[in-house]
Amino acid sequence: MTAEFLAPFQNRIEVKLAQRLSAFDQPKTLSDAMAYACLGGGKRLRATLVYLSAEALGINLDQADSTAIAVELIHAYSLIHDDLPAMDDDPLRRGKPSTHIQFGDALAILAGDALQAAAFQTLAEDVLLDPAARLRLIQALSAASGIQGMVGGQVLDMAGEHQTLSLSALSEMHALKTGALIEFSAASAAIMADKQVPFERLLRAFGAQLGLAFQVQDDILDETSSTETLGKQQGSDRAQAKSTFVSLLGLEAAQNHLADLTKTALNLLEQSPLETDNLRALVHYMVERKH
Repeated sequence: MTAEFLAPFQNRIEVKLAQRLSAFDQPKTLSDAMAYACLGGGKRLRATLVYLSAEALGINLDQADSTAIAVELIHAYSLIHDDLPAMDDDPLRRGKPSTHIQFGDALAILAGDALQAAAFQTLAEDVLLDPAARLRLIQALSAASGIQGMVGGQVLDMAGEHQTLSLSALSEMHALKTGALIEFSAASAAIMADKQVPFERLLRAFGAQLGLAFQVQDDILDETSSTETLGKQQGSDRAQAKSTFVSLLGLEAAQNHLADLTKTALNLLEQSPLETDNLRALVHYMVERKH
């Protein structure tokens, strides 16, 4: 699966992120670290998912920009903090030195903090969305990125090191750590449009399956790819004695599990009367990618 259909959305979010970050120009060392972590790399899959869900619901992409920016800012902050010595201790991210290697631990932590705050500020200030939609988006993104989502999942991830987690425990952890932000991205347009029934529930269910499929493929690539291809340290999960879908199931069974999750995600899209051709293409790209 080629990524050509992604290019317009990837280019759009890169420009929008650069414009947004340029508003935060002082202190310069902090803004430099924020830009370093956000720009010039990354697949932009979460932002693309925001745009494609908006496209499917007939929402103007201008109204989706702030959500796409916010989700990428949250993702960048999470990567900075994940890479820190006290967390996953990864020296490489997106093919270049991790933010704490380039700027030092203290500034990296502060850059992550600033990116998180900037995400919610971006949503709160978007005059193209009505106030009720802004509030719903802020609440949903807070849940997806905080205790009930990404941060809670990271805590479970660290607690599970040097243990063999069950499939249900591993799936629960990744549903929070990785899946919650992908689920939010998939459902964001329905939240903007207030189409609670049936679209938000359907898109959330789709995003949840896609988030787990994305993580299973990550685990497969961590075992089968190379550092050069991945742009981050290959085999890092094994080195840190983390449970993965591959370590738990074996490679072939993990690939079968990926196929099952992918089929479920695609079946959920089939239940929708929306125009979802690009969303289906994104599913195939996310689970067939090589990095």
